[in-house]
Amino acid sequence: MQAPLHGIRVLDLSAVLSGPLATALLADQGADVVKVEPPGGDLSRRIGPAKGTMSAMFIAANRGKRSILLDLKRADHVAVVRALAARADVLVENFRPGTMARLGLDPAALQAANPRLVVASITGFGSSGPYADGRVYDAVIQAVAGISASHPAQPSGAPTLLATTVCDKLTALTAAQAITAALLARERDGRAPRLELSMLDAALAFQWPDAMYNHVFASEPEPPAPEFGVLQRPYATRDGHVALMTPQPDEFGALCRGLGRPELAADARFATIDARRRHFAELLTLLDALIAAHDSDELVARLRAAGVPIGRVNQRHEVLADPQVRHNGAIVEIDHGDVGRVRLARMAARFPGLDLPPLRPAPRLGEHNRQVLAELGFDEARIGRVLGPAAAREEG
Repeated sequence: MQAPLHGIRVLDLSAVLSGPLATALLADQGADVVKVEPPGGDLSRRIGPAKGTMSAMFIAANRGKRSILLDLKRADHVAVVRALAARADVLVENFRPGTMARLGLDPAALQAANPRLVVASITGFGSSGPYADGRVYDAVIQAVAGISASHPAQPSGAPTLLATTVCDKLTALTAAQAITAALLARERDGRAPRLELSMLDAALAFQWPDAMYNHVFASEPEPPAPEFGVLQRPYATRDGHVALMTPQPDEFGALCRGLGRPELAADARFATIDARRRHFAELLTLLDALIAAHDSDELVARLRAAGVPIGRVNQRHEVLADPQVRHNGAIVEIDHGDVGRVRLARMAARFPGLDLPPLRPAPRLGEHNRQVLAELGFDEARIGRVLGPAAAREEG
């Protein structure tokens, strides 16, 4: 059986991460993704370690795509985008609101020319509103969505920013799911819906089940519960750290037995979740001392066997050798031409029985200029006029 998105054509006008990662997931599932890059290439080509114009971030977020270099300030290059959109199933863009229309690529006009075109527009704050016109990066959304808010477990009480582009990535996951839903809707009635998604909205939806649970009840305010995760932190062992959670009575009992203190499970101070919250400082002192007496791997093996949810805290380089990561085949190596071999995390969702394509390299800047233009029916003379000497020099 073929990959789920085999035969779906995606035109990717997006840059950096939220849009590109979404379309990379579509490519993983079999879609033909053509990425339009400006002169100089996507900004992500210059983020992180790189070999020439191929950065680690660009490779991870643009695997399996084809690249065409177009300057959207040129009318003939905008005409190429229109031609690509006329034969595409999906167009993804993450320009600021109004930019597409100013470029002569108004989504309504594109859909009028191709009623089966799903147009997915990703913005930072939304298409309108007091913040809509501002430039946006991940840290800004972390701040506004409450992700960086001060954490009760932090002694300083200061807010913090996660050292990962969490909002970009969760927006990408949301966008990929919504695009496939839009494709399904199109198959039902023949017309493609328009899709709008803001990073702020995606981040709030991500926050709501746990980090914002004290703000769910509106009609009759409830007494606030301790903020989710206030009791969570890694525990130091003799040679590293472990993380564990024991919300169920049997799990906490197994932890106490595994640490040689079975009586703690019946101690009135710790017998319930509420009691453990009230006496957390005392429990933390006990657990710190008990866990610090063990090596990480020995403790994880023993407590996991007893039914305790526990994991070793891997440093980032240690993730590659983790036994479960290796067993899952979650990290794969592929040949990336003159860049050498690269590691990528494969698509998390599996489709047993479907023939998914193997992960493929990310494109060099403008690598597929001629191929894509030829597919549009351009002859060599017209290809030469569109590319021009400057674009031709950037190929490869």
